[in-house]
Amino acid sequence: MTKLSVAICQAAPIPLDFAAGIDKALRLAREAIDGGARVVAFGETFLGGYPLWLDEAPGAALWDHPGTRALHAIMLEQAVVANDERLLPLQELADASGAVISIGAHERVRRSLVNNQLTFRPGLPVLDHRKLVPTHGERLIWARGDGSTLGVHQAEWGRLGTLICWEHWMPLARAAMHNLGEDVHIAAWPTVRESHAIASRHYAMEGRCFVLAAGLVQRKDDLLDGLERVASAQVAEGGSATKNLGAARELLEAIPGEVLNRGGSLIAAPDTRVIAQAGEGEETLLAELDLAEVAEGLANLDTDGHYARPDVFELTVDTRARDGVRWDE
Repeated sequence: MTKLSVAICQAAPIPLDFAAGIDKALRLAREAIDGGARVVAFGETFLGGYPLWLDEAPGAALWDHPGTRALHAIMLEQAVVANDERLLPLQELADASGAVISIGAHERVRRSLVNNQLTFRPGLPVLDHRKLVPTHGERLIWARGDGSTLGVHQAEWGRLGTLICWEHWMPLARAAMHNLGEDVHIAAWPTVRESHAIASRHYAMEGRCFVLAAGLVQRKDDLLDGLERVASAQVAEGGSATKNLGAARELLEAIPGEVLNRGGSLIAAPDTRVIAQAGEGEETLLAELDLAEVAEGLANLDTDGHYARPDVFELTVDTRARDGVRWDE
């Protein structure tokens, strides 16, 4: 099997409202699969939405900011967890169609949030990849992942892996993934601006693989709408809206500008050429990959093989889960 149809669902998340976000992802993934896609990719934290307030809202990083605290509490309450039943429809779609679906989500691990790019695989458990290093302001919301979620999915057509955002500028993370022999790589971004496109195309060249650089479209109004959805749902369920909801709204309203993530998704070949390029709005980007190009490209560059120097450089990857606490019997 050398031909592979793939899709990037470049879409606006429904921030904070995870149930509605899963419904939207399911609809978009089903449409892409009905169009022939065997791999479907969504951008970073599509489920829950990218926490743009950390970068864009003045004062969001101030100690004990009531708006930031309120939003964090909502994310903890809404975030997916391991074996989350709300995600079963995505697994069922992968099982029924034979397609692979990769989607970013905020995940709750004990009482912290992590950034996880989940890969739903037909007939197999979900493959997690938790972001190793949250970038700059992201450290206010996400804990760090560990080496236990560095891995690839082995499909009948080849191997698929993923990294998230600025992990593509971590040389040793790239080297570890290249060692796993990806044929298709999903680069999950909040938006694919020029520097992100360069990193994605460089990864394709260095790793001799196809890269699906998946971005989001996200507006300030989306954030405000998501906040109101969550507040309304809390009241409808007989509870009260999250404390400091007004402060959260004020924080989001203070964000300057309207369109904050502008898509720009692309699909790059192993020789760096762009096979397909999205614009700034919501769209599904489709392409057919000729996987024979992977082997052809390895003729002159295999960074994990004939272009490596294991006698000079050696990389050790610790794949143990690092929970920080061990309970001995």
